[in-house]
Amino acid sequence: MKRSDINKILTEADDMMRSFGQVLPPFAYWTPAEFRQNATAARHVIDARCGWDITDYGAGDFDRMGLFLFTLRNGILSDLRAGGGMCYAEKLLISRRDQLSPMHTHVIKAEDIINRGGADLVVELFGSDDDGNFAQDRGGTVMCDGVVMPYAPGEKLVLAPGQSVTLRPGDWHAFWGEGGDVLIGEVSTVNDDETDNIFKDPIGRFAQIEEDVDPLHLLVSDYATHLD
Repeated sequence: MKRSDINKILTEADDMMRSFGQVLPPFAYWTPAEFRQNATAARHVIDARCGWDITDYGAGDFDRMGLFLFTLRNGILSDLRAGGGMCYAEKLLISRRDQLSPMHTHVIKAEDIINRGGADLVVELFGSDDDGNFAQDRGGTVMCDGVVMPYAPGEKLVLAPGQSVTLRPGDWHAFWGEGGDVLIGEVSTVNDDETDNIFKDPIGRFAQIEEDVDPLHLLVSDYATHLD
């Protein structure tokens, strides 16, 4: 992805979030230079990979397959393993109309996916085999707004604004906006995007960036290269 396109997506996403009353924390608006100046105090933000995240899953066609994310807060795996402390995470996402987030599951993370506003959110579901692998012929159960419901393999849930689904490890899922763009909330256990996204097909989690202009704000994938 070109950095100029990423900067544009950031600006458009911020406008959409604000239109639904969602204002990001101050570190979201630091310039790269300000981030470097605050790197010591913001060590948790950096280590927990909070912040802007835009991906085309390495496919080079963001409008067809991609996702905008902002990680607002994230705990640490050592607390989760110990069973106490900061064991949670929260994100805001934007799924554009017909923009696919491809089929995947998680080994550790359970998550509530919440339609915070906009169009409908479609979530396609499959179950796992006995080893946790994608199973074309298996369904499972999820919780929708607190109510447990079974799903058949390939079933598509349609979540209107205000509705949610709880996904646990082994629930394979893909999603997209239907009829327009969707603002999504995600509340989960500790999030580890480096190792805990298991995709059905061999794709990348992060975009390859062409630096045609300077970054407006750093992405979480920039921290390793832009911050000392």
